[in-house]
Formats: sequence, C-alpha cells, structure tokens
Amino acid sequence: MNEAWYRLAMLLTLVVGVWEGPIAIIFRVFTDKGPSWLVAANYLPEPWCYVVAVAAAAVAFAVIAVLDVRHKKAISH
Repeated sequence: MNEAWYRLAMLLTLVVGVWEGPIAIIFRVFTDKGPSWLVAANYLPEPWCYVVAVAAAAVAFAVIAVLDVRHKKAISH
C-alpha cells in the first residue's frame, strides 16, 4: 500500500468517524432534523444514540492509529 492509499484511508476514516460521532450528537441535541443514513446513530433511542456515536468516533480514531502505525512501519522498511 503506497502513501496515497494510506492518506486516503486515514481521511475517509476520519470523516466517517467525525460525522457519525460528534456531528450525529450535534444534530440530535441542537437540531430537530430526523435521522438519516448520514447520521445513522440517531435512529436509536435517546441514551443509546450517544453511546453508539461515541463508539463510532473511538473506533474511527483507533483505525486511524493502526493505519498510522502500519504506515510508519512500511516507510521504515
């Protein structure tokens, strides 16, 4: 996997993690928009939507950390 694919994977993971995490919570708390496929966590009832949104953000940042470690390892070889 070359540099461009790592960067693309990191960027897409970051966008999905932020959108399904903090943005889903902001939409739920501060707007009266209904859930959509862009903020899928908002389909869940009240306490679980926040848990899933935080978990989605945490998983995304964990994937970014793994990608970063693999990227640094690939560059060092």
